Amino acid sequence: MPILFNEETNRRTSDEILNKDKNKIDFNIRHISNETGGYISANPAIFNNIPNTASSRKVLRESMEGTPLIKFGNGKPRVMIISGVHGNELPPQIASLILINELNKIQLNGTVYIIPFSTPKATMYNSRWFDSADLNRVANIEGSLSNKIIKTIKELDILSVGDFHSTAPNSNPGKEGIFCTMEPSPESCHIGKYISAKTHSEILSYPHAGSAYQGAIEDECNILNIPAVTCEVLCPNGITSEVAYKKSLKQMKYFLYYFDIISAIG
Repeated sequence: MPILFNEETNRRTSDEILNKDKNKIDFNIRHISNETGGYISANPAIFNNIPNTASSRKVLRESMEGTPLIKFGNGKPRVMIISGVHGNELPPQIASLILINELNKIQLNGTVYIIPFSTPKATMYNSRWFDSADLNRVANIEGSLSNKIIKTIKELDILSVGDFHSTAPNSNPGKEGIFCTMEPSPESCHIGKYISAKTHSEILSYPHAGSAYQGAIEDECNILNIPAVTCEVLCPNGITSEVAYKKSLKQMKYFLYYFDIISAIG
């Protein structure tokens, strides 16, 4: 069911919260698309579980304008974390905001790009779909948002991509796990097995990218020889739990730890 909201009230509320304090914000933001903007504060399951900080408020305001891409650090390796490809999968989106707040405080050995809300508008409405499309099935289609994300990954010369999702019980896969593929980018499986071992998430390995799913961001990256994994936590769609978003955050941190970009797991 769509979340009812008043556009002017949410814009005013987000602006007021943003200006509440002036703490240092040590990251850059650009937009991948300006057609996806939405009011994250209209989704209480997200808004009530993210840190109440200047960093969070900056990201929320930028999300009104479209798909935000946050950059931390400099140099190589360059990796990307994506969440919110399905707007109603909430734990990874919360985890991304928590991670943004944590990375804002530490020195990195490389560059981390984060897309916390791939489609803020879909997240606002708790919807799996954007423009009547499942964005994890159309990354190979010119003009789709997920294809724009793939082009951004190529443009930025990203070494590896982690796409973070949640899955509802009795759905597909319906269990916590790490998707990876052996060919043509075998490091996908090395990354997947590492995160799986550290988080006790089941490894979900396929022999070749695109063999099970067409147009998934992970598969399209692996086809381009950009090793990628999809990390899932278990949680019903449209809601969240502390257990689920903390597990998603742990998956994200071990993805970064694999590349020695961070030196400790909190």
